Amino acid sequence: MARHLITSALPYINGIKHLGNMVGSMLPADVYARYLRQRGHEVLYICATDEHGTPAELAAKEAGLPVDEFCAGQHDAQKAVYDGFGLEFDYFGRSSSEQNIEITQHFARRLKENGFIEERAIRQVFSLADDRFLPDRYIVGTCPHCGYDKARGDQCENCTRVLDPTDLIEPRSAISGSADLEIRETKHLFLLQSKLAGEVEAWIDACGDAWPTLASSIARKWLTEGLHDRSITRDLDWGVPVPADTWPELAAEGKVFYVWFDAPIEYIGATKEWADRAGEGEVRDWKSWWYEPAGADNVRYTEFMAKDNVPFHTVMFPATQLGTREPWKKVDYVKAFNWLTYYGGKFSTSQRRGVFTDAALELLPADYWRYFLMANAPESDDTSFSWELFSSVVNKDLADTLGNFVNRVLSFSRKRFGDTVPAGAEAGEAERKLGGEIAGLLAEYERHMEDLQFRKAAQALRALWSAGNSYLEEKAPWLEIKTDQDAAALTLRTAMNLIHLYAVVSEPFIPASAKAMRAAFALADDTAAWVTAEEAAALAAVPAGTAFTVPPVLFAKITEDDLAAYRERFGGEE
Repeated sequence: MARHLITSALPYINGIKHLGNMVGSMLPADVYARYLRQRGHEVLYICATDEHGTPAELAAKEAGLPVDEFCAGQHDAQKAVYDGFGLEFDYFGRSSSEQNIEITQHFARRLKENGFIEERAIRQVFSLADDRFLPDRYIVGTCPHCGYDKARGDQCENCTRVLDPTDLIEPRSAISGSADLEIRETKHLFLLQSKLAGEVEAWIDACGDAWPTLASSIARKWLTEGLHDRSITRDLDWGVPVPADTWPELAAEGKVFYVWFDAPIEYIGATKEWADRAGEGEVRDWKSWWYEPAGADNVRYTEFMAKDNVPFHTVMFPATQLGTREPWKKVDYVKAFNWLTYYGGKFSTSQRRGVFTDAALELLPADYWRYFLMANAPESDDTSFSWELFSSVVNKDLADTLGNFVNRVLSFSRKRFGDTVPAGAEAGEAERKLGGEIAGLLAEYERHMEDLQFRKAAQALRALWSAGNSYLEEKAPWLEIKTDQDAAALTLRTAMNLIHLYAVVSEPFIPASAKAMRAAFALADDTAAWVTAEEAAALAAVPAGTAFTVPPVLFAKITEDDLAAYRERFGGEE
């Protein structure tokens, strides 16, 4: 059986992430990891905060904190939110770790030895007031295309045009605000992607056809346009230092590696962090997940990311791995997502537009968000978030279809038969028909989960819930009990077994609610990780006589007053 390595694109350190970040990488990875664990697979789910680069320094400056202190605080703040969403990382690391520094420098040395890193002189903006070279993002000015006066030297956030610092009108330093700038020559390291293009293309040809079209098409587009040599160092105070034993002159100048060079390597670095933090008597071998002679040849590696991250993960990082001439584990499957928009417009971390994950948890429990986001995951196209759609899905699927089923079955049974599961008659034709339907829907759900088709998986899960409601309406135990108490007891016992089945198989999507459903039954030996087809057909995991309780309402409906308050706080359709 394959071991499963799962990574999510690293959330950037400059602030709490919005719902688009959540659904584009971390949440689907968690859903998949939970599912695989339940099916008995060995899983390692790794993520980390991405802490280097210009935005980290600028955000720290704005917060009035040293950059290392700022990043440490933000790491803890982000981790608290992810804990609130029920994300079960095996390890959530930091790209500023000693492990990542060590492995990044190792990669760089190997690339140089193999002729894939070259030192080149380039012309760059120098700030006299700051006495330093400025990376593109440290230069701000007026966009020549739209007139936005806070455009960065690499891109205008307002009109999204890609820029060069020399394009800006009235450019100035983002550090000091000084316009006293000049162009000077400096040296940087370049990754010679052009020399690795053929190998990257051959690798994508070998594995890319299995990826979603979104991922493979972006990767091939970059290859078609040609892989250009890329500068992989920057003039920053914060980052993985260029090693002095290999490039003494650049190290003396304080050069650090480009964030997109070291960030993907942090997947490996965080795995080493995980191994180094093993408990007493525990041995964790990080190389067995990443280095093929050490055992990684039986690892299936799946990456989750939004579409803007695809080129770096399918081209630049594989080129980096290939260029080391070492057998590093490369991705097997890239699960890429389109955008989640807010009423058709972009979520924006910098402009605080849309719903952010901390605010989401203030409003409603995590399972409301987990289910909605996965049921509307932007897999084949962009998905527009609206409060109207959110409330419709929550009220219909969670409150009415699942929550109401659980409450009405348990409440009615307790009222008419007491606090234990009633025995009643033997299963009849209606129960056999239901069991066959449930087994079929469960197989469909499993197939979609195996294929990482999350919207379809959510539809199958919803169909499982709906089947219980249809059965209940058909049997109508509130009428049966008037003429045949044993028949009513059978219906309720069968429905309670459906609740237990729902608790087990819904756990990847709504873990807290699944736990509450499962805890309703006093089953001392309830260790089932999953439900087999035979068990689904039999619906007998909860025997007669089992004590049960009625849990609090699983999902409260969102009212029109709630909707009005949400729209007022976060904005609605413009």
